[in-house]
Amino acid sequence: MKNITDIGIKKPRRPLKVVQFGEGNFLRAFADYFIDILNEKTDFNGSVALVKPISYGSLEYFEQQNCLYTVILRGKEGGKTVNFHRIITSVDRAVDGSCTWEPMEELALCPTVRYVISNTTEAGIVLDESDTMESVPNTYPGKLTKFLYQRYSAFSGAEDKGLVILPVELIEDNGRKLKDCVLRLAEVWKLPADFSLWVKDHCVFCNTLVDRIVTGYPKAEAEGLWKELGYRDDLLDVGEPFGLWVIESDRDLSDELPFAKAGLPVIFTENQKPYRERKVRILNGAHTASVLGAWLYGIDIVRDMMNDAIAGKFVRRAVLEEIVPQVPLKEEDAKVFADAVFERFENPFIDHKLLDISLNSVSKWKTRVLPSLKDYYEKNRQLPQLLTFSFAALLAFYTSDDLQEDGLHACRQDGVEYVVRDDRKVLEFFAQNSNLPTEEFVSLAARQEGFWGEDLCKYDGFTKTVALHLNSIRKDVKKAMEEISE
Repeated sequence: MKNITDIGIKKPRRPLKVVQFGEGNFLRAFADYFIDILNEKTDFNGSVALVKPISYGSLEYFEQQNCLYTVILRGKEGGKTVNFHRIITSVDRAVDGSCTWEPMEELALCPTVRYVISNTTEAGIVLDESDTMESVPNTYPGKLTKFLYQRYSAFSGAEDKGLVILPVELIEDNGRKLKDCVLRLAEVWKLPADFSLWVKDHCVFCNTLVDRIVTGYPKAEAEGLWKELGYRDDLLDVGEPFGLWVIESDRDLSDELPFAKAGLPVIFTENQKPYRERKVRILNGAHTASVLGAWLYGIDIVRDMMNDAIAGKFVRRAVLEEIVPQVPLKEEDAKVFADAVFERFENPFIDHKLLDISLNSVSKWKTRVLPSLKDYYEKNRQLPQLLTFSFAALLAFYTSDDLQEDGLHACRQDGVEYVVRDDRKVLEFFAQNSNLPTEEFVSLAARQEGFWGEDLCKYDGFTKTVALHLNSIRKDVKKAMEEISE
């Protein structure tokens, strides 16, 4: 079988405009895919240098394939199943920035570079004051600070050599936090004050929100997909069609990054918080509010949950009736996003296991579901029944006294055993208290301010309502789900 480099793809030579910290699946199927379309449909005309920021991993396939690779996007969109592929030509090179600094210095001194994109995981944007300029810094903020300082020095602080920084790490205010780290390291390293002013005045640190499920290299399907494509690609990258990139900055970047002209799902805004809240409440909230009850009901994966007459109705009603009206955007916009979420959950190509989503459900319920419950209560002066039921389902899911090293071992009503995984203190609480009389257990759980950030018993009727739901679930979970979903 031919390799991707042998099928006649000509990769245009373009000015290097983007330095990307992170060579992983997500950025390659998201940012580099977007830039590839920018090159095709606009005059952006820029290439990307991938940087491997940590020692783990290899760049072997990038070298063998001349940084060519295929993105396959498949799922449901507009009510139809879609499955298409694109060969990405936007990546010019891949370098190792973990051990030696010479490749990084070359990139820093490249006059055409304008953008820095990163995805170094949520733990990547951390301040480590032991990083030094004299060696290769360990952390991403350390590497970026050294990178920016070398650029500042090489171009004598020229205004037009400042960079646009686009971190996509999944933490709130990622750009601001990254900028704070850079400025702090500049102080620790005793760099010139003019450098810090250059960073503040001529570099743009954007807060961003990204959304696309990328499953990466399809190991089990690779050979079959190669046959369909007609060539071998060891960097094959698979994701869903849905994509969203929200970019918040204090300067308008829409002209120099003409995503709109290319028809790409990128939103430039002065405030990305409503979009973040929309995603957390609707996408993440739908998962957290539904998967524990659906698992106890006897369902194992998200797609089957959506296609089940009862569980699917629960999800849709919880989102449309109790979550969407609380999202701080136009309700119609929130509904459109919710419909896209339902399609994503129905993706016929992804077997998303409910037990995988159940990890750390206590903190997830606090962050993703509780805000909607509170807003609903404030607006309607009564509790939302479906979201309250989701709390009861959480308590039922966590019911067991069999705490082992790997988690809390439990069993659902059909006899299937499972392991609850969460913070150890959370698991210890449920192991000690989940077999108390129902109302006592509910009251004690609801009062755990360390779990929820507040005493949930302050919401009138909360303990009684949850206890009624929990008793119904424990008696007959299928009947309980049917009754609450009607």
